[in-house]
Amino acid sequence: MTLLSYRRRSAFGGRAMDLMFGNVVPLVLGSIGVLLLYQWLQRFRQRAYIQDAVVVITGASSGLGKECARVFHAAGARLILCGRDRTRLQELIQELKEGADIKQKTYTPCTVTFDLSDTSVVASAAEEILKCYGHVDILINNAGVSYRGTILSTNVDVHKEVMGINYFGPVALTQAILPSMVQRRSGHVAVISSVQGKIAIPFRSAYAASKHATQAYFDCLRAEVQQYGIAVSVFSPGYIRTNLSLNAVTGDGSRYGAMDKNTAKGRDPLEVAEAVLRAIGCKKKDVLLAGPLPMLAIYIRTLCPQLFFKLMASRARKEQRPKDD
Repeated sequence: MTLLSYRRRSAFGGRAMDLMFGNVVPLVLGSIGVLLLYQWLQRFRQRAYIQDAVVVITGASSGLGKECARVFHAAGARLILCGRDRTRLQELIQELKEGADIKQKTYTPCTVTFDLSDTSVVASAAEEILKCYGHVDILINNAGVSYRGTILSTNVDVHKEVMGINYFGPVALTQAILPSMVQRRSGHVAVISSVQGKIAIPFRSAYAASKHATQAYFDCLRAEVQQYGIAVSVFSPGYIRTNLSLNAVTGDGSRYGAMDKNTAKGRDPLEVAEAVLRAIGCKKKDVLLAGPLPMLAIYIRTLCPQLFFKLMASRARKEQRPKDD
């Protein structure tokens, strides 16, 4: 190769590189700009959707419900907090007032006290809820109870108790609030289900069954009410660092009273509450809030059920739990 031809090739290569970078850099910068603009629009949309919205949260006095109250209050929602303990709800309101950002427009929450597991009182509770602001924009069915025990040693009444709180309670409240949403052609119904609404693991039969039923009901609801402009969101978190296992019921109806190792290592409830806020703001329909292993288990259960069944049987043998443990 002569020196002249080498220089020509070098010059051509340099021009090619200049041309490539001259086209690629603006494209990359433009793509980043579009992405940032999209994210900004999403955040603006979320704030606009939540600001001034009437939001009902059940099980608001503790755990994930309490953290949801914090983030929705900070976002400017008009909260209606529901639970069984009036004193704890009032304490939460005081906490929200004291922690409020003076630069952010917030509202003093209302409270409605009732036992969600008693479906006979849900209709009157719904009337009280609707009287607070005249309507409900977002209903978050959060209240629930967990369970630990073997099927052989579990009383049928325990199954009924868990199903009553986790399934029939949210169904009754949703159906009591729903007609007002249909009339207004607007509304959003959310429910905190569980990964165990998609897969079942040993020693959680009553809990997994109630969450499977919850998933099915709200999937049906989503299809039926879309024509009325009503959104439905189902959240399926994995382990959350709350007192859920401490308050879980066992096979004879007594309290479990212990913090699971997995629960202790679970996600921060505030982090989960913030994810719920963002997803509701975007009107997401089905939200999985779990790590890679639960997600993998869901795929295995769907694509290779025989392998999933073997893994669960092996897990049951390894845990070797005593009765009602």
